[in-house]
Amino acid sequence: MSSASTGRGASLAGRLTRVGVADAPRAERLLADAALLEVAPDAAETLVPALREVGDPDEALLALAKIAGAVRRDAALRDLLRDVLAADGPGRARLLAVTGASSALGNTLAAHPENLRVVADPTAGTAVPAPDVRAELLTAVGADPDAHVPVAGLTGGAGTDALRRAYRTRLLRIAATDLTVEDPLSRLPGVAAALADLAGAALEGALAVARADLDDHGRDVRLAVIGMGKAGGRELNYVSDVDVVYVAEPVDGADEDAALVAGARLAAGLARACASPSGTEPALWPVDAALRPEGKDGPLVRTLASHRAYYDRWAKTWEFQALLKARPLAGDPALGQAYVEATNPLVWRAVTRENFVEDSQAMRRRVEQHVPRAEADRQLKLGVGGLRDVEFTVQLLQLVHGRADETIRSGNTLTALAALAAGGYVGRDHAAQLAVCYRWMRMMEHRIQLHRLQRTHLVPTADADLRRLSRTMGLRVEGPEGLLDRWRQTRRDVRRLHEELFYRPLLPATARLSAEEATLAPEAARARLAAIGYRDPAGAVRHIAALSDGVSRRASIQRQLLPVMLGWFAEGADPDGGLLAFRRLSDQLGTTHWYLKLLRDSGTAAQRLARVLSTSRYVADALSRSPGSVTWLADDAELEPRTADRLAAEADAVLRRADEPVPAVTALRALRRRELARTAAADVLGVVTSTRASQSLTTAADTVLAGTLRVAEAEARAERGLDTSPTRLLVVAMGRLGGREMGYSSDADVLFVHDPVPGVEPRLAQEFAVSAATRVRQLLGSVGPEPTLEVDADLRPEGRNGPLTRSFDAHVEYYGRWSSPWESQALLRARPVAGDTELGERFVALIDPLRYPEGGADPSVVREVRRIKARVEAERLPRGVDPTRHLKLGRGGIADVEWTAQLLQLQHAHAVPALRTTSTLDALAAASAAGLLDEQDARELREAWELASRLRDANVLWTGRAAGAHADVLPHDRQALAGVARVVGYPAGSGSLLEEDYLRTARRARAVVERVFYG
Repeated sequence: MSSASTGRGASLAGRLTRVGVADAPRAERLLADAALLEVAPDAAETLVPALREVGDPDEALLALAKIAGAVRRDAALRDLLRDVLAADGPGRARLLAVTGASSALGNTLAAHPENLRVVADPTAGTAVPAPDVRAELLTAVGADPDAHVPVAGLTGGAGTDALRRAYRTRLLRIAATDLTVEDPLSRLPGVAAALADLAGAALEGALAVARADLDDHGRDVRLAVIGMGKAGGRELNYVSDVDVVYVAEPVDGADEDAALVAGARLAAGLARACASPSGTEPALWPVDAALRPEGKDGPLVRTLASHRAYYDRWAKTWEFQALLKARPLAGDPALGQAYVEATNPLVWRAVTRENFVEDSQAMRRRVEQHVPRAEADRQLKLGVGGLRDVEFTVQLLQLVHGRADETIRSGNTLTALAALAAGGYVGRDHAAQLAVCYRWMRMMEHRIQLHRLQRTHLVPTADADLRRLSRTMGLRVEGPEGLLDRWRQTRRDVRRLHEELFYRPLLPATARLSAEEATLAPEAARARLAAIGYRDPAGAVRHIAALSDGVSRRASIQRQLLPVMLGWFAEGADPDGGLLAFRRLSDQLGTTHWYLKLLRDSGTAAQRLARVLSTSRYVADALSRSPGSVTWLADDAELEPRTADRLAAEADAVLRRADEPVPAVTALRALRRRELARTAAADVLGVVTSTRASQSLTTAADTVLAGTLRVAEAEARAERGLDTSPTRLLVVAMGRLGGREMGYSSDADVLFVHDPVPGVEPRLAQEFAVSAATRVRQLLGSVGPEPTLEVDADLRPEGRNGPLTRSFDAHVEYYGRWSSPWESQALLRARPVAGDTELGERFVALIDPLRYPEGGADPSVVREVRRIKARVEAERLPRGVDPTRHLKLGRGGIADVEWTAQLLQLQHAHAVPALRTTSTLDALAAASAAGLLDEQDARELREAWELASRLRDANVLWTGRAAGAHADVLPHDRQALAGVARVVGYPAGSGSLLEEDYLRTARRARAVVERVFYG
């Protein structure tokens, strides 16, 4: 071999490698094939560049060589092939695309080179009317396409071979167009529909062959072939089992049994014509009748009445899901239509079956579990994030909502998904993403199956297969790794959307409604509302109409939500109030992009919203003031109380940006209002315990006090023209604030302490401190757009008669000389909350000997504490209030428990360090652990204190009123009592039970107080 020829060979090999050829030496031999050179003399120059866009260049060259050999004896075909290969046009592109994507279709062209005319014709697209395809295949088997029962066809192997040849000719036409369109994803539904129509035509042709094989052509039976699955939905794959159901009826005057026998013979003959390995042509695909009644154990053919009787009595949930795609494919069209009309109503009533949604969800899980572990990551169809996730999601949404909305009843997955999006059942973005993922996986499935025309749903693992697949998927540059990355991301996206949509809590709740309830028909709605507890059904119907009338997307989504939410509102104590609050909130938020989407798609938001709106006017008002807070209901983490550090950082950021005192404190009050709303919603929903709720409310108050003190101090300096403060300031929390036990109606009990900077005249320091303290109270207590926080300094030395604030030294003197027992008792809850940290530590060291006296409280102090308690019971209980129902001052109420715990602290905290706490519950636990309080007694006191505190908060949450004496009294009114009971978590209608529980708990606690406190 000369050096020149070697150079030319090396150059050709390099070019072949660059266009994607894997076996360059073999490709060079094929390019030199004599038969190929006859039709493509310059093959190395004209064909090699064209191979760059081909799925598998090696297979394309091999197929071209075979086809060239096959046309040698036919001059017309040889000239056609020469013309196709010579021109850089659509004919050559179609031929190379088919041969490079499918070795099976390449072999078909080699076996039947006359099909070159179809492949090379750029006008031979997929959009051919189904009747024309049917006529084409019937003509191929010699049957009359215009006859109602086309029986004059070819028999036996001749008819089967003719059918299969005609089928593959049409398949070549579809594949060539599919593989060369500019946007295959957008054209995929058309390809799948064309394949389904072709399968239907093949079944019609196979039925004609089967009739021709019978002596009487089966004239006594009318047989309809009903397509199921992808064939029924007009979304078939290149190679798939074609799922069918057969329905037969005797012709007039014929015997039914004989007709059924004949029908079974026709069905068997049809299956043989499609799937039997006999004959010279390869089989098409299996005809699967396993979806028929009773499955493989049932008769192959039934009458229409038999089908209807089975579905009425015995069918399982999945069978109705399968019927959703039922469509006449072949045979007697009138009988096929009668079958669909008979079964269609059953499909849309199936949702009312017990546990329908749960059964469908369980079936999807079972399908996943049966995927072999070795195939799990390769399964396009059945695995996690696969095609079935999309199909099951769409079908479940259709079956749940389709009984009331005929627009979403399509048997085609993508058509149904678009209809679900248009109707507001699926978000547009979710539907669009799901549709793209579904199309992409279906295209991937098509390309995999095309290679050998074999039924498979597994992503290949061999490098050559992945390389060919990535190129036919349009990922030539990205290659196999890019393909696999896209596949994995698609699976993740599909799975996420599947879990969001398929497991919506709205679905089983909607399925349990009657058809009338689901449609919100006014009369049915009014009757239902009255039955489930609405006091004003007519008014509720007006609210429903205002929310759901019209053709807007907003109204459409409300029509999905309301039938279920009406029942959820009724689970609260005030369904009418809940619905009204929902209408108001929806009027505010209905035009936002997220609100209705959140309620429809979230796993918890809609039900939680219904619960809080119908249970707590306080939360309803809070959400109305800050509608964006509705998003919290979808996520427990958003309902969790914010930490002190997080709130302090937020407050600091507010103050750093602030220029004016009132706007700055208004922002701090808004922060507290937000946390009140968050805590209240979490409290009503049971996300937090009542103890954590109290701590959260206290943390919010601490934050606002600390921030407001900064503002007040700065204003006091500015007023006096000072750069630094003349005295250090301290706010000491007292009462429930000090104990971190605040409720929704609690004031902030505090002491104001200051310590003059050395060298500052005491009078000036006092004036400055009073000015700052006064500003704190004014800024937090003034009427404004945000909730007030009343700052109460009545527990200061000398009470209301004493100065608003004292210096540290004055406190030292006062506590050393004049302090009363009640002040020592009040100091048990003292806790520095804002201001100078070092001053706070000094103040705690100052008061510890008073509240934890060495040797315990003197007997005279104990007597004084008991005397004061008795006086409080006698004088401070509001006139006319039943002492057994007053939650704070009544028998066994909050004060009883707290005074008991505080007396034990005064007596024993010097010896029991655990008693040195500002928390009532912690003090009770410490007393019990130290043996100072019987364990049972401690439990009785704790339960009474917790229940009374909870009921005080519940009064506020139920009524929405944070101020007023109502919060301290267990209601007499039955409706109010029922509402309070729902707030604290009692079942509906349990107001009397709550009343009994509280009175019993308080009575037991009072007995402990009589024994432990009063001795």
